[in-house]
Amino acid sequence: MELHELVIEMKLLERRLTLYEEKYGILSEDFYNALMSGKLARYDGYDETRSDFSRWKGIYETWQRRKSKYDRQLQDQNIVDSLRFQPAY
Repeated sequence: MELHELVIEMKLLERRLTLYEEKYGILSEDFYNALMSGKLARYDGYDETRSDFSRWKGIYETWQRRKSKYDRQLQDQNIVDSLRFQPAY
């Protein structure tokens, strides 16, 4: 996957993450850390939150994988050569 494709995909994922962040009032990173440490277990009994949390977790983990891949590729490339826009002058 090219660098610009990773950027596009991460931005699409971020839009989806924003919906959950606005609904629940916390950022995805904080949600994920709380979920993984078991702090959100009391919400397991509610169908809506269990379903939302499962989707939110999956979207966030996908975003993390894309971000890691982006970071690795950016380290291996010259950032100037990675820009899609090249001045014409």
